Amino acid sequence: MAATPQDAARILVVDDERVIREILAEFLTLEGFSVNTVEDGEKALTELRLHPYDLLITDLKMPRLSGLQLLEKIEAERLGVLTVLMTGFGTVETAIEAMKKGAYDYLLKPFKVEEVIHVVERALYRQRLQAENIRLREALTIYKVSEAIALSHDIEKILDVVLRAAIDEVKADIATLHLRDPRSGHYEERIKIVASDAKPAQVPSPAFGVMTEQFTQGVPILAHGGKASRFFTESASPAELASFAAVPLQVRGDMVGVLNVFSFTPGKKFDEGHRKMLAVLASRAASALENARLYGELVETNKSLVQANLSLEEMFQQTVAGFAQALEESDMYTRGHSERVAVYSEVLARGLTLPEGEIRRVVQAGVMHDVGKIGVRYDMLNKPGKLTPEEVAVFRQHPEKGKRILEPVPCLHGLIDGCWCHHEWFDGRGYPRGLAGQAIPIVGRIVAIADAYDAMTSDRAYRRALAHEIAIGEIERCAGTQFDPELSDAFVKLIEVWRQQMRERGHDSLIPR
Repeated sequence: MAATPQDAARILVVDDERVIREILAEFLTLEGFSVNTVEDGEKALTELRLHPYDLLITDLKMPRLSGLQLLEKIEAERLGVLTVLMTGFGTVETAIEAMKKGAYDYLLKPFKVEEVIHVVERALYRQRLQAENIRLREALTIYKVSEAIALSHDIEKILDVVLRAAIDEVKADIATLHLRDPRSGHYEERIKIVASDAKPAQVPSPAFGVMTEQFTQGVPILAHGGKASRFFTESASPAELASFAAVPLQVRGDMVGVLNVFSFTPGKKFDEGHRKMLAVLASRAASALENARLYGELVETNKSLVQANLSLEEMFQQTVAGFAQALEESDMYTRGHSERVAVYSEVLARGLTLPEGEIRRVVQAGVMHDVGKIGVRYDMLNKPGKLTPEEVAVFRQHPEKGKRILEPVPCLHGLIDGCWCHHEWFDGRGYPRGLAGQAIPIVGRIVAIADAYDAMTSDRAYRRALAHEIAIGEIERCAGTQFDPELSDAFVKLIEVWRQQMRERGHDSLIPR
């Protein structure tokens, strides 16, 4: 099947003999190739600079510029075209010299057309393989770059990976990347990399206004030598600049940066393939930068949430303190009781090596454990004599009332167990639910011991404070019935250590007698 004009391989035939040019053009066109002809090496060089070709068939002996000299120019300028040399003076030495200068093959005049077709097809096949290898290498590079930047949220590292890939893939001497400041709209150079084998050069400053206008119109920026000067703020590009290419970094249609590459090596020019490779790298970089930005925003949002949670925690602490103060203001005999229960609860919780968060919950539960007494009449709380059965029944409602007070406040739910269960007994004879053993939450079992100890060692309306030793004896006696025996044993030991520490710190007034 003949190739369509768009798909046909482009061949340039160079020979100073018009007959040879016409014969080759006719036969190659019949074979489905797109053919152009020129009569000397100088015109061939101009044509190759202006238009891309897949194959060059050139005579060896020509005026002005010979076939070998043309090969040297093509190699020096990296024009990237496969070359077949024609000669009527073929020798082994000529063939070797041609191969050294970059020729793929050579034809001896007079030649058969079939030979020409065979050589052309073989050359184009090799070129297709080379192109496939280049595409595979580019795909591998893009994969490696994508993998490297996908694992990083560090913008500087992302930019470094992209620029090093640009240097390696297009053989640039210098690569720079400018990012647009969203507030000022100005482009700032974020990173510059110089190839290891390149001599440092003065890099001209990009004229971003001109570049943006060209990018907006969809016109690629690829220029050589002095023609690149309009893309710089200086009046002229450096004399040593051989080639310049730039591609935009875009996120959802907005330009966020520009990737630039410079060649200061004579004859080393970028081509459209290089520009397309840079465009792919720029696309990867833009996506990675956007991900890094989103990640940064997520981190900031998370910090704000953490701060908000800390504020909620602070408000929670204030709520706890407010409830406790309201409770103790209603009862002169139990003033300070909640704070002391919180202290004794912490002594036991830390001795049990509970997690820090659980210890905080125990302490706060100690502060709030009697909040339900807000619903009990003041005269009943401070009655000097024995309570009637009816008054006992009302008094025993305070754990349930405490639970009902805390339930509507989500941040206080963790304290319900301490408030609701500190009057449950280990043997199941407590109230309000008659829970037993391990069914009683550990917060309730801890607060129960701390509450009982402070109640015994504090003055009440119906009796004077008991001595420390008597209170400890009661806790030991009630271990296994009223109190968890393991926690009781731990408390007896830990409270002695705490009392000793308080004496050493000079806080004797805080120690029950």
